[in-house]
Formats: sequence, C-alpha cells, structure tokens
Amino acid sequence: MSANQNLTIDLEQIVKSKVKNHKVPKFIINWGKRFIHQDYINAYLEKGLEGVEFCKGVLDYLDITIETEGLENLDILKEHLCTVVSNHPLGGVDGVTLTTLVGERCDGNVRLMVNDFLMFIKPIASISVPVNKVGGQSRNLSAQVDEIYSSSSQLMIFPAGLNSRKTNGIIRDPEWKKTFIKKSVENGRWIVPVHFIGENSKRFYRVANISKKLGLKFNLAMLLLPDEMYRARHGKFKVIIGKPIPPTFFDSSKTPKEWAQYMKELVYSM
Repeated sequence: MSANQNLTIDLEQIVKSKVKNHKVPKFIINWGKRFIHQDYINAYLEKGLEGVEFCKGVLDYLDITIETEGLENLDILKEHLCTVVSNHPLGGVDGVTLTTLVGERCDGNVRLMVNDFLMFIKPIASISVPVNKVGGQSRNLSAQVDEIYSSSSQLMIFPAGLNSRKTNGIIRDPEWKKTFIKKSVENGRWIVPVHFIGENSKRFYRVANISKKLGLKFNLAMLLLPDEMYRARHGKFKVIIGKPIPPTFFDSSKTPKEWAQYMKELVYSM
C-alpha cells in the first residue's frame, strides 16, 4: 500500500471503531460508501496534500469559487495571535475555506476545532483539534482547549459547535458557546469575526429538525455532510471578514456568555 493510500478513508473501519458492540450489515456499509461518495473523496485524498494545502486543494477539486470582502482584516494575523470565529452554515466548505484564507496568511500555522469524525481524514489531522460530538466528551478535552488557546498558532473556531439550523424559515447557528471569549481574553488573543454566506439543502434541515423533535442524542444530520459537500460542487460562496477586536474590548460590562451572543449577532449583521 502506498503512502497516499494510507491517507484514504474506509467507512467500514470507521463504523467498526465507533460502533464497537454491534455488527452493522454489509449492505448498509456499502450503501453508506456510495452515499458519502467514498470513491470520489479517496480520489482526492490520494493526491497526498496535507494541512492548508489540502484545504485549498479541496476548493479547486470541487470547483468552488469564494468571493471575499474585508480580506485585509486578516493582516492582523501578522502582528497578533487571533481567534477567528465564524458562523457554520455548511459543515465542510466553510471549514476548508476558513482554513485556506487564514492559513495562507500565517504560513500554515493554524489550528481548527473540528468534529472528531473528521480526524479520520488524516491530511487535516495535524491542524485539527478534535471535539467529540458522539458519546461523552474526552476527559482531557479541557486540557486540549487550554493548550490550543495558549499556543502560538492562529485558531479558528465555529462557536456554535454545530451547523446552522433552519427555524421558522431562517437559517442561523444555535447558541454560540462562551469558551472562545473566555480563553481568547485569558490568552490575549484578538478576535476576528467572519460571516460565511451559504446554506445546505432542504433535506439537511428537515433531518436536523426531525432529530431535534425526536430528542435524538446522535446528530443524525451530521451523516449528510459529505453529500452536502459533494452537492456544493461548482458553487459560489461569499465570506465577509470583519474588523479585528482586541481582547480588552471584552470587559466586565457583559458576562462571557453575553459577549458570545454579542459576537454572534455582530457576525450576522455583517
């Protein structure tokens, strides 16, 4: 097996590692491979790209055009450590786009907080901080978070932790978690707000809403994300980068939770 083949994914092995006490029928595995476009994904993985170059290449592979506004606001990355925060409408293209835009301005010295399922995509493992969305959180997650915020890497995060949902016809993130405020202030990081404009298919939001109504602990809509990314081929999206905000701005006039909500509203107003 070549080194590049070691970078490919095998849904069957992923399922076995995640569902250890149950045997999943072979026909379901095969259907799943087709549904996530495993062959299409692996054809790209075999190119052997890693890190920021991998993310940049994904946009080319999918023939995606990104229009930017306020790109000069990322010049702050040359002077200060930052936490780049964005809404999370897509669950794939938004992540690789953010990593590309930020990574190209700091020689690839970036880290992105991701769903731990994405750690199976080995080319991005080196720039990713996994957050377990299935089952319990890792016991050392708090230590991981402290380490990444105190590191010398530029950090990117989707504070909602989940993709945007559609409620009453409006597509918006769930509540933004306060951690990025607390840890950025503690470590003297500037915060750069980003508004990514885009949306997934109607099917994605239907499944997400059904899962919520049923009270499912497992994020069923997450399984649709590879197909949503495939559907984004030949698409065009816009990214608006806002003015960087110094850590001293986030004073005691609001709680970290209130500041997080403030930043969410700021992003959607851009």
